[in-house]
Amino acid sequence: MSSVSKVTLSTELPLPAETVAGLCRKPETMLFVLSPVVRFRELHVPDLLEVGAEASGRIWWFGIIPSWTHRLTVVKADPLEIYTNERSGPARVWNHRLTFEPIDANSCRYTDEIETESGWRGAPTRLFVRLMFAHRHRRWQTLAGILS
Repeated sequence: MSSVSKVTLSTELPLPAETVAGLCRKPETMLFVLSPVVRFRELHVPDLLEVGAEASGRIWWFGIIPSWTHRLTVVKADPLEIYTNERSGPARVWNHRLTFEPIDANSCRYTDEIETESGWRGAPTRLFVRLMFAHRHRRWQTLAGILS
């Protein structure tokens, strides 16, 4: 296996860590935070996100341009951490860790850490991750504002 590079993005949310962790386990939340850039067709997600669970969905850019199928396998599913191995299009390495760190009883730091292939081969994936996950974190702020 080639070496990996990490991209990490964090945001503080005005919601308890347990609430954000629970929301991350719901497909509806994923669809909201990725919208409108990424939409899914043929989405197959288990009811319970536990170790060994697998999910997949066909990506459609902006809901109109069909693309590849994204697949993930849950490797770790603790109350305040989720870790997945994912496969998508040209990305040969895509490991995703989501952590939910309590700041106080009513807020938390939500962090996405994505491991991608190092070097020039992984550069397009890292650029995509930085752009898409910045969007994702803005959408999380919107969602938190609605829920808090």
